[in-house]
Amino acid sequence: MAISQAMCTSFKKELLEGKHNFLASGGDTFKLALFTSSATLGATTTDFATTNEVSGTGYSSGGSALTNVNPTTSSTTAFTDFDDLTFSTATITANGALIYNTTTGSGTGTTDAVCVLAFGGDKTSTAGDFTIQFPTADASNAIIRIA
Repeated sequence: MAISQAMCTSFKKELLEGKHNFLASGGDTFKLALFTSSATLGATTTDFATTNEVSGTGYSSGGSALTNVNPTTSSTTAFTDFDDLTFSTATITANGALIYNTTTGSGTGTTDAVCVLAFGGDKTSTAGDFTIQFPTADASNAIIRIA
């Protein structure tokens, strides 16, 4: 089992089909779910599933909604990002995460995978904040970039 950091291949195709809207106001709803080291996630991941999802105090199945940052450009790169996400008073151990879209193409109840985040090992919180800190939203670092 392994979690490999990747932009999901299905997401790349869905971008070309116009299925994802990242606007901060009126855009799709994206969520981040946490997974244990037993999970197998990577470029071939197509949808959110609960298999090997983290469980514990301060964390609900399916994860939490992300706050979108409006897409923008710098030079020849387009990018978007999300605000940092905190699971408060959490007692959990996670090895990675999946960002997925719950409203792809203005639909509802979807679980279309966007990208996999590998933490490089287990990260633990004991009755404290478990925070996902996204990189700087710029052309070199934003979590989603098209160069």
